[in-house]
Amino acid sequence: QLVESGGGSVRTGEPRRLSCVALGDTSNVNCMGWFRQVAGGEREGVAADHSGYGGPFYADAVKGRFTISQDTAKNTAYLQMNSLKPEDTAVYYCATRTDFKFSFANYWSQAGIYDSWGQGTQVTVS
Repeated sequence: QLVESGGGSVRTGEPRRLSCVALGDTSNVNCMGWFRQVAGGEREGVAADHSGYGGPFYADAVKGRFTISQDTAKNTAYLQMNSLKPEDTAVYYCATRTDFKFSFANYWSQAGIYDSWGQGTQVTVS
């Protein structure tokens, strides 16, 4: 089970950090990603990382502004979002995958490869 937090309303240009706590057995989890979705839109890959196949990877729209990180001791992942823009407004989801063995660089942004999802947290930038 994944639980996100940290969403809310922020002003343009301000930072925000999202957290994602993984509950239960995470021993075989080797990928985690952050996605976002606007109403009526598809879920979009924002950032992801893999424990053994390189990364992190970022969507072009957030490169240089967002940073994905993990604290394995706390089973927590983070998405640090800086210089937020109104177009970053969305519901943000974290996701994990166990035992992913393919070229992560080619698949990281595909929602279908992840097998656990959080409930989402709304970020509104104005």
